[in-house]
Amino acid sequence: MHDDATLTVGRASRALKERILPAVHAASIPFDVAAHELPGEPIPPTNGLQLEFEAYEVGTPWGPPWGTTWFRLRGTVPQHWAGRQIELVVDLGFDVSRTGFQCEALIYRPDGTPLKAVNPQNQHAVLLEEAAGGEEIELFLEAAANPEIHGSRGFIPTYEGDVLTAHREPLYVTRRMDLALFEEDTHELALDIEVLLDLAQQLPDGRRRHRILQALDDALDVLDLQDIPGTAAAARAELTEVLASPSEASAHTISAVGHAHIDSAWLWPVRETIRKVARTTTSMAELIDRTEDFVYGMSSAQQYAWIKEHRPEVWERIREAVAAGRFLPLGGMWVESDVVMPTGEAIVRQFSQGQRFFEREFGVRCRGVWLPDSFGYSPALPQLMVRAGFDWFFTQKISWNQVNVFPHHTFEWEGIDGSRILSHFPPMDTYNSELSGEELAKATAKFRESRRASGSIAPVGYGDGGGGTTREMVGRAQRLADLEGSPTVRWEHPDEFYDRAREEVPEPPVWVGELYLEIHRATLTSQHKTKQGNRRSEHLLMEAELWASTAAVGAGAEYPYDELDELWQMTLLHQFHDILPGTSIAWVHREAQETYEHIRARTERIIHDALTALVGTGDVPVEANPTPFSADGLPAHGASPVPEAGSDAVLLTETKDGGFELRNALVSVTITPEGHVSSAVDLASGRECVAPGQEAGVLQLHQDFPNKWDAWDVDRFYRNRVTELREASSLSAEVTDTGGAVVTVDRSFSASTLQQRLILEPDSRVLRFEQSTDWQETEKFLKASFPLDVRAEHTAAETQFGFHRRVTHSNTSWEAAKFETSMHRFVLAEEPGFGVALVNDSIYGYDVTRDVVDADVTTTVRLSLLRAPRFPDPETDQGVQTHVYGMVIGAGVAEATRAGIEMNMPRRRLNGSQGFAPLVRCEGEGLVISAVKLADDRSGDLVVRVYESLGRRAEGTITVNAPVAGVREVSLIEDNLTDVGTSAPVRLRPFEVRTLRFSLG
Repeated sequence: MHDDATLTVGRASRALKERILPAVHAASIPFDVAAHELPGEPIPPTNGLQLEFEAYEVGTPWGPPWGTTWFRLRGTVPQHWAGRQIELVVDLGFDVSRTGFQCEALIYRPDGTPLKAVNPQNQHAVLLEEAAGGEEIELFLEAAANPEIHGSRGFIPTYEGDVLTAHREPLYVTRRMDLALFEEDTHELALDIEVLLDLAQQLPDGRRRHRILQALDDALDVLDLQDIPGTAAAARAELTEVLASPSEASAHTISAVGHAHIDSAWLWPVRETIRKVARTTTSMAELIDRTEDFVYGMSSAQQYAWIKEHRPEVWERIREAVAAGRFLPLGGMWVESDVVMPTGEAIVRQFSQGQRFFEREFGVRCRGVWLPDSFGYSPALPQLMVRAGFDWFFTQKISWNQVNVFPHHTFEWEGIDGSRILSHFPPMDTYNSELSGEELAKATAKFRESRRASGSIAPVGYGDGGGGTTREMVGRAQRLADLEGSPTVRWEHPDEFYDRAREEVPEPPVWVGELYLEIHRATLTSQHKTKQGNRRSEHLLMEAELWASTAAVGAGAEYPYDELDELWQMTLLHQFHDILPGTSIAWVHREAQETYEHIRARTERIIHDALTALVGTGDVPVEANPTPFSADGLPAHGASPVPEAGSDAVLLTETKDGGFELRNALVSVTITPEGHVSSAVDLASGRECVAPGQEAGVLQLHQDFPNKWDAWDVDRFYRNRVTELREASSLSAEVTDTGGAVVTVDRSFSASTLQQRLILEPDSRVLRFEQSTDWQETEKFLKASFPLDVRAEHTAAETQFGFHRRVTHSNTSWEAAKFETSMHRFVLAEEPGFGVALVNDSIYGYDVTRDVVDADVTTTVRLSLLRAPRFPDPETDQGVQTHVYGMVIGAGVAEATRAGIEMNMPRRRLNGSQGFAPLVRCEGEGLVISAVKLADDRSGDLVVRVYESLGRRAEGTITVNAPVAGVREVSLIEDNLTDVGTSAPVRLRPFEVRTLRFSLG
């Protein structure tokens, strides 16, 4: 940059910051302020307006952490302000260097009408567009004193993340609560200078840049810094020519959509999110009213539902704006969920609950899935999106990769079944765009499909904690709509962008497989009880639907539609991408565990009531089996008498060195005196599962202090230091009443203790580990290691409706980056003819390494059990934690799938007066039933979902034990696709998911 240019930029920047922006509201008078600090939780606004208020002096501390203070403001418009725009200006004690994560407020008029929100970057509200003079103004502010958990000092452990442990001293000091004149010319001049400054600093050295710099100098020469409002119009006139110069025909096009990515919980509890949504949507409705072309997009049906329930006065404004096409429901999901850990059924319900809400309330369906900030994307997701009726996908999170740069911005994403969906990542790499010059230049320079595609998307507005788009951003967009040297900016529905992209790039590049995020890998492990509650809730709800459907069809019982919807919605909310990943404050996870217990109790009652309706009352032992296998000897979704323990009991023998051998008809397992597995033999083949000279089930403890994001990240160097927990404080063994054998081992390390029960049952290939850990560690990572005598080129890890293969080597940087990966109920290490699987009830993370023992390659798989990060919850996972996992000795995909489902959906045994036949039977190798439920439209039709689990083509038949009048194939959200007839033959491609709807006669 030339010296003259440097001087101009410095001159304009200082004048803008120190003189022009403060002059937008230079004339002001303070309100008379009174306040009422609530002693506990927030109250409805109608109650807040009726509080008794006491005099309050601006400049006084207010607001203990998580507290609410209601302020009442009263003032009179001076007569000499007649004809001018009058605004409220509020500074609650904001840190203006940050966009959020602190105090904020919603402004109400005396009649309870919400006016607008105020936050650090949006401190005004329009009161009168043209004052008459003498108006009496009364306003109420519902101010939230949310602590800065993530402050300017970085990620520092704090106990303010829970109202139960936070201190009670005031956090903030108000600076300003004024009635102010709005100087429109000054405001517009500030935007003119800001946009031109940004552009000049991004342009190459040339005539356009120098013309802008000269115009800025000319404007500042005209501007009287002692009378900015009086000279702003003249200064603006000096900028007219450079602002009117049109953009090039080939300029990159920015499809802007107003946005405020509001985390449904994160550094604040769910109850505060409800208020954040109310504040943001009120501001966005107000901005829509004051503009002609601005559009605002918001995802998450849950957030709309909160507003409908808790803020009806805001809800009506949203409904009107949606009807006008200015407020855009996006995403079609209940929340912006994690999409790595939830089951396939949970993802389906995210879609079905979301789309049902949007259609019911607004008469619209979302065409695309909007997930800007989730921590990686499952390879099963493309099929689920396509089969739910979506035709596009949006995210930007992959731009956070630590090592590898993703090669596309507009592309097709192909999933495990071959389904493809048009996808887009914004090249400006943010979902919180301010339309800055730097962002716009990056979008132009980095867009990888620019040879064909004309533009990209920009979500515009302050996010994470909400806030949304500001009038300043709208003002920038107006100037950037057609400005030489800049991309062109237009407000546009994402649907329109994707339609144009599809035409411009008819054969886009293709990305096959998972979209792995090379950061935030520890989200697969943090906050174990939250993950455990999620897994149990998902499976209990699927089981509750099965038994309730069976009871409704077979016994005439009432199907609990409303209750199941409510329980699913609770579960789906807690799959939000900062709750299920374990990255929220302590308050969020404390409440999540309470909610999961609530879900457990209610689903168990639904199951109990349904089974009682089916078996009656009596003393006949009945076994109810929810495991959804086909053609494998299991009664699919049915019942059978409980077998007695027989002569095939496990043989338990003590070894010479004080360990134990466990043997049944299928496998032999040797346990060392330290409680580790030194041998696990498949008796039919004679194959040993444990790598030579190694032991399986060894617990390993790592130091775990990532570079930045404690609860989110585990960095590769954690492997450099490991302690193996080899010593046992006690070891014992016994035979169980079921004919099985159990070895119990107790361990202690540092301040923690744990107990493991290693269990082998008759006729089972699964060595089961039941582990209880009193976890008292800090910044540690606990793994369970299984060195396997298997030369596996890949692992097969279960994902939604199938599995995903990952190589076990690290030949390239892409493979090396995947040093911690995801699974659902199993991970399988297999060579041709033999494999070993690890199954679990609540574990999502694992890692794999290759080793050479006696010139033979072995495979070590380690399960990720517990972490102990200190931010944002300094007590993460402290206390008693339970895990159940198992080693499947001699397994392929079918055995791994079966063992994983059985571990998560065990058979139920109860007494009644009779048994009952299965409602649904499925025949066909590899076919797995995922859901049996009654249709969402409450017609009484039966919906059955089935998928191919082995990764190959399959054929089979689904039979319903009831009169069937007709069968239709439907989408995942139960839209009609094709008539099938009166029977249900099934032909599936590898990993294909099909949903059938049976009309019962």
